[in-house]
Parts: sequence; C-alpha cells; structure tokens
Amino acid sequence: MYPVTLNINGDKYNINVRADEILLDVLRERLKLTATKKGCGSGDCGACTILMDGLAVNSCLVLAVEATEKEITTLESLSNGNKLHTLQKAFLDHGAVQCGFCTPGMIMSAKALLDKIPNPSEDEIKEAIKGNICRCTGYKKIIEAIMDASKEMKGDKQ
Repeated sequence: MYPVTLNINGDKYNINVRADEILLDVLRERLKLTATKKGCGSGDCGACTILMDGLAVNSCLVLAVEATEKEITTLESLSNGNKLHTLQKAFLDHGAVQCGFCTPGMIMSAKALLDKIPNPSEDEIKEAIKGNICRCTGYKKIIEAIMDASKEMKGDKQ
C-alpha cells in the first residue's frame, strides 16, 4: 500500500492505495464519489472523464498514485446545493440527457473546453467531446447544449 494525498473538489484525502489501483475505483468505491461512471475500463468511452489539473482525463487510465497532489474535479463539485452549473442546466434544457450514463463525462469534457476556450466553435466542441461515446442522443443536442452554455457563461469560470 502507498500513502497518497488526493485533492478532490477542494477537499484533501489522505489514503493508502495499492500500486495497481486506478483513480476511478478510488473515486467510486473508496470515496463514494459516484457521479463518475465506470464504462469500458480501457479509455475508449469517456464515461469516467474527470478534470485533473484542469485537463479532461479518463480516470480509468490513471493510477491513484499518479494523481497524488493533482487538482481533481468531478461532477459532484459543479452544482452548488440545488443550483445546477450552467452546463448541467443546458444539458437538461436541450434534452442532451437521455439514459444519462455518458452525461458526467460529457459535462466534464465540456467544462475543460469552456475553461480553456470560452466561446468555442462547433468544431472545437466536437474535438473536445470526441473521446466521449453517447449511444442515445446522436450528439446534436449535446453540442447545442455546450454552445448554449458557453453563451450563458460569457467566459466566466464557474
């Protein structure tokens, strides 16, 4: 076991992890942060996307020991009580949520994009979410939701 300090959503967690333990499992099983979904386990679907030091990453591909002292952001941190983040609200308003399994990863990929490029083009949005697979919506509503959220946020980081 290896001692690590994980900075997740503004909170510090000092825990012991196995050398082969992936960050996704630590988030879901050990810390009960279950918004991050476990999909393919091989980095192909994007369901487990989180932000690490502001970059969208697949948490199934990150060993927990590699995440020590990194700034980790999960979907749980975006809403403020009952007040949804602009991206979350846009996804609901545009019907970009159907089964909901891909939604946390899609939103986290979109957040990483909007933090970097406040007014992205449609092509930039497509590029940002290309690692996130959705089997329900056909992406049109997702892209529209992200475009709408970018206009609503007006470049302000939330």
